[in-house]
Amino acid sequence: MGQKCRLHAFDNLRAVMMWLGIILHVAINHLTGSSPLPWRDPQTSAFADLIVVFIHSFRMPVFFILAGYFVASLIERGGSKAMLKHRMRRLLLPFAIFWPVLLICTTILMLVYVHMMVRGDIGIDTSLLAKNGGGASPLNTMHMWFIYYLIWFCVLTAALAPLWVTVPVSMRDTVDMTFRALASNWWGPVFLAVPLAFVGSTYRAGVLTSSGSFIPRLPELLHHGEFFMFGLLLYRHQVMLFPFFAKTRWRNTIAGLSVFVGVLWAFKIFVTNPASVPYLELWIAFFYNLTSWLWSFALIGLFLRYLPNQNRLLRYVSESSYWVFLVHMLGTIGFGILVYNLPVGAITKMLLNVTATTAVCLLTYHLFVRRTAIGVLLNGKRQSEADYSGTRAASGTL
Repeated sequence: MGQKCRLHAFDNLRAVMMWLGIILHVAINHLTGSSPLPWRDPQTSAFADLIVVFIHSFRMPVFFILAGYFVASLIERGGSKAMLKHRMRRLLLPFAIFWPVLLICTTILMLVYVHMMVRGDIGIDTSLLAKNGGGASPLNTMHMWFIYYLIWFCVLTAALAPLWVTVPVSMRDTVDMTFRALASNWWGPVFLAVPLAFVGSTYRAGVLTSSGSFIPRLPELLHHGEFFMFGLLLYRHQVMLFPFFAKTRWRNTIAGLSVFVGVLWAFKIFVTNPASVPYLELWIAFFYNLTSWLWSFALIGLFLRYLPNQNRLLRYVSESSYWVFLVHMLGTIGFGILVYNLPVGAITKMLLNVTATTAVCLLTYHLFVRRTAIGVLLNGKRQSEADYSGTRAASGTL
């Protein structure tokens, strides 16, 4: 049976993953290797490379698992049509409203950043963008690609959900049995990583990157869809799997760390002598995605065990996380411009940028979002303190 009240552990986990986006996108400004973005600070650091590879290994997989879980919860409570209506109100409507505004603001800041890189001062010259790797289509989903793919997954789930009940019981039982085996055995993540390895091997260094295209790409659908599907099925089997993930939290954490160290070694080979290992990108893709599964299981278990409830701080972080996700890129780029010429190292610049972006995101949320129509659009109507306390108490008994 599914969970009927709010699962605060997952709200907390989702909020933390949202906030890690600030650190990730600040670190991208200081990569020593090739960057997916046309702007870069003159101060680079291998520490920034490590941060990006580390956070990227689990952040989006966890997001899609949680998204699938919450979609399954909505379907059980109100059916596939009600789920789709709810998700379109929370995903499609904010996307349609914020995407044009964020596209304009991000493009302006990007042009200013590139001008600072080339000319050393603040200005705008669109001809400079093509010279700095900005030849991609300007009409893309930007960092909102995650919301865009969730919209597609929700539509596909709503379309296919009625067909599930027509599947023979024996086949559904087989699916459930296979899923439980993959989720509750040490070898499960290994098997789950295999299809992702073949998808990732077609990308540079074996790591799938978002195209930002409005036309969904099959590799991205398959990769993110596997994690989303896991979340859908996880909802059905949470009674069995939640205690298991909590019990094996440290085993999965350590196993993921061991594999991740091996991935870093493989990345070094890829940079220095890629021809020395046959099918190197396939192997990197396999072990990198194995890390993703192990750390996704670990994080679920850690938050279920240590952060099953919310206090005022965690609630505030959770409620602000959607707004932070939407606007944080403006901060990371804008403050990246402001610290560009500071005579300090990369790590100091990163700390300044993360701190300033976080402060502005929180301030704008508190002043313009928390108790306004924007807050209702993003998070729904806020609970009263009495209702919230009751929900928190109920979730703590589960």
